[in-house]
Amino acid sequence: MVGNDPPAGKRMRCLLGFAGMIRVGSIDHVAIAVHDVRASAAWYMDLFGLERRFDDVWGDEPPVMVCAGETCVALFPTEGETSVAPGRGAIAMRHLAFVVDRTNFERARSELTERGIGWEFADHEVTHSIYLSDPDGHRIELTTYELG
Repeated sequence: MVGNDPPAGKRMRCLLGFAGMIRVGSIDHVAIAVHDVRASAAWYMDLFGLERRFDDVWGDEPPVMVCAGETCVALFPTEGETSVAPGRGAIAMRHLAFVVDRTNFERARSELTERGIGWEFADHEVTHSIYLSDPDGHRIELTTYELG
């Protein structure tokens, strides 16, 4: 080792990005602004089977957390004057994706159609996806890796 140079192994880890890397486990929640927190919570719970969490602590105060497994959507009321979601040219979250198995993917097609909720199909080669909008216009994706 010369001067302040780190040992070769440590230098290689730094070059590869391992030194000091923060390893995350998963996404805990995504926070979105909605016009009516209660109505949005009901929509997500009714359509997707999400469950409400932490209402024993927060009651009806924002955020309202609705969750699928370990991933949650935190619903916050809009503040001030509301505006429409930015277009594809804006730097913003484009959509929120939930993974489903093939059975629930097919169930989503029929359920959304039956409820009169518009949706679009996309074949991404490694996944099939359904895109729809929640009552506030947030784009939601239901995706499956089971292509068969």
